[in-house]
Amino acid sequence: MAKKVETNEKEEKKKKIKTIDELPGVGEKTAEKLREMGYSDLMSIAAASSSELAEKVGIGEATASKIIQAARESLDIGFETVEKLAKKREKIGKITTGSKALDDLLGGGVETQSITEAHGAFGSGKSQLGFQLAVNVLLPKEKGGLNRNAVIIDTEGTLRPERLIQLGRAVGLDEKEVMKRIYTVRAYNSDHQILLVEKLPDLIKKNNIGLVVIDSVTSQFRSDYTGRGTLATRQQKLNKHLHTLQRIADVYNVAVYVTNQVMARPDILFGDPTSPIGGHILGHQATFRIYLRKSKGEKRIARLIDSPNLPEGECVFAVTEEGIRDIKG
Repeated sequence: MAKKVETNEKEEKKKKIKTIDELPGVGEKTAEKLREMGYSDLMSIAAASSSELAEKVGIGEATASKIIQAARESLDIGFETVEKLAKKREKIGKITTGSKALDDLLGGGVETQSITEAHGAFGSGKSQLGFQLAVNVLLPKEKGGLNRNAVIIDTEGTLRPERLIQLGRAVGLDEKEVMKRIYTVRAYNSDHQILLVEKLPDLIKKNNIGLVVIDSVTSQFRSDYTGRGTLATRQQKLNKHLHTLQRIADVYNVAVYVTNQVMARPDILFGDPTSPIGGHILGHQATFRIYLRKSKGEKRIARLIDSPNLPEGECVFAVTEEGIRDIKG
């Protein structure tokens, strides 16, 4: 009888937890620190690791483990049928790229709950695609958007408001709407970039963000960690950074689009002698990987080289004054 009462009490305790303030071991200061570090709801805590939470919030790993466990229990996280997973995937949204050919290559556009990475040489259109997506996500669903806002983390100083306004006008958006609904910040080094991403959850919830663009995701890491001696540290930090982005995409149902640089490979004698920065770390973490190449004039070639459910393939699109478009004729 005593055991039954104890079980009922535990069940009741689980049901009552609705906010992070109600979690066991979370006082006022800890709750404040959790929110400051981007852990503002139960799902974000449930998806964290104990070592990560302990380090960021400044608590012991045992306490962090108890907090995470309580959050997971309150959300009933566990095994589920594929049928249930399919229902969850019904919530996934797709953002049009502006080109039907490119949308078809990506299975309908850039999807939420995923990281889409585009790599290519200078002028291949990867930044322009990011700017176009930031404008298109503002559109209503019937026009290929999500009716949500966008944030662009600019690491290379390539973002220009005039270009966003130009792209917005081309799809029928008012200049003021574009200026007010797209948020941006400049990242000056890799640690700054990591911090900005950790602060994203608060911005996403307060401002109805549906798309996160990082242009580019690797340039600051490449600049801060030079030489073979720093490669392991760089890759570890980049790996953790990408995991944080994927968690944000999953928890808040947002699309993450990142651009990536390429480097020359003189050891490759046949085929394309370029390869993306970030190695296997970025290759494994990106849900969709697109290789962009410049062709004649406005033409660009996109090759889908990795996807969990789509075949490899290529398409041709154009980067015009109006934005990403299909090739005419």
